[in-house]
Amino acid sequence: MDQKPPVPFDDFARVAVYDIDGLQRGKYINSRKLAKSLEEGFGFCNVIFGWDVTDACYDEVAATGWHTAFPDALATIDLTSKRSVPWDGDKTFYLADFSNDPVMQHICPRTLLKKIIHQADEMGYKAKFAKEYEWFNFTEDSKSLHQKNYQNPEPITQGMFGYSLLRLSQNSAFIEDIINYCDGFGIPIEGFHTETGSGVYEACIVYSDTLEAADKAALFKNSVKEVGAKHGIMPSFMAKWNQNFPGCSGHIHQHLEDLAGNNLFSDGAAYGQLNQLQENYLAGILYCLPHILPMYAPTINSYKRLVPGSWAPTSVSWGFENRTTALRIINRNPENARVEMRVPGADANPYLSISACLASGMYGIKNNLKLPIAATNGNEYEHAEHQQLATNLKDATHLMAHSALAKELFGEPFVHHFVKTREWEVRQFESAVTNFELKRYFEII
Repeated sequence: MDQKPPVPFDDFARVAVYDIDGLQRGKYINSRKLAKSLEEGFGFCNVIFGWDVTDACYDEVAATGWHTAFPDALATIDLTSKRSVPWDGDKTFYLADFSNDPVMQHICPRTLLKKIIHQADEMGYKAKFAKEYEWFNFTEDSKSLHQKNYQNPEPITQGMFGYSLLRLSQNSAFIEDIINYCDGFGIPIEGFHTETGSGVYEACIVYSDTLEAADKAALFKNSVKEVGAKHGIMPSFMAKWNQNFPGCSGHIHQHLEDLAGNNLFSDGAAYGQLNQLQENYLAGILYCLPHILPMYAPTINSYKRLVPGSWAPTSVSWGFENRTTALRIINRNPENARVEMRVPGADANPYLSISACLASGMYGIKNNLKLPIAATNGNEYEHAEHQQLATNLKDATHLMAHSALAKELFGEPFVHHFVKTREWEVRQFESAVTNFELKRYFEII
């Protein structure tokens, strides 16, 4: 039997999917297999939806686990996602999801978002989204951080200096590579600056159609990590890595358009006012928010950021140009009228957090919901009478697990799976002995 000659590495492509935590999982596939996979899909072990962020297997999810023996799921490559990786020899790259797998289509975050987009399309709306990210950067790598037991990582700059061109210039080669490589990878950056904190940056990604915006956001995080490694820098997208610094946001900007591309949030609404459609959309997001908070704040660490005085929201609230509320309305320029959802941190899965926004907004429109409270002027942290968000993942997950609304928005299979993964996160934390406990009790108690 004649053997085909081996395929050189230059003839391999990257193919990636995203798991429940928003981690990129993928393979190199040679050109022969890729040609077939583009037409038929390919097998991808369903363990990627049965692993946590450390590759430990969840113990109570139904869709995958030891009880299923971890078969392959059918991954479908999205031909429109094709791009070249400029920092990896322009290697071809594709995204895939599980739209055609009978089980994983109900679990896959990218597939879930596609379903929500379809629902908005059927209602006659086109949504536009953009993510912005804050993240800290350290002169570390996996080995050095492990050797330090994850204690005292070294930031690439010291001191609090937001919007600092000086600090940007001190690491200009790294920043230039992020901006240029991301642009070449189909993730154009609109703005880039330092935030307040040692070694922290913020980048705003250009507005896109909904799925494209989520793809760009997911790819951005992984791209920054890969580019950082080439500079001896480790980026971190933890929501709150240090109690002495502000947390890292993953704010979501959004608006609705009609089929002709007109911004429907600007129609008839002057600054400081909302039209009815926008009010319905915002009311939907706020009404659904407590029911699905883990989709915006999915980790134990997420809730260290959602505290008063942190530049992050703590309540079901909204306001015009207000950075202390959950929703910030931006409409000084009618052309750019939009809403900024400020609850998600940089740790949120962009497919799930954008799905949460769009599904909630559509729910508000379908049910003609009205805003529950007036716009907050000034400091929202002073309004203890407003509905407060859950302060930890355990309570937030409990609310979602018992929410009929969550199941109505996203389906029972997804909610079951996602809730069980969050309950697992809680149990891992509750059984861990922390450095705080050692310092506080080891000698003295």
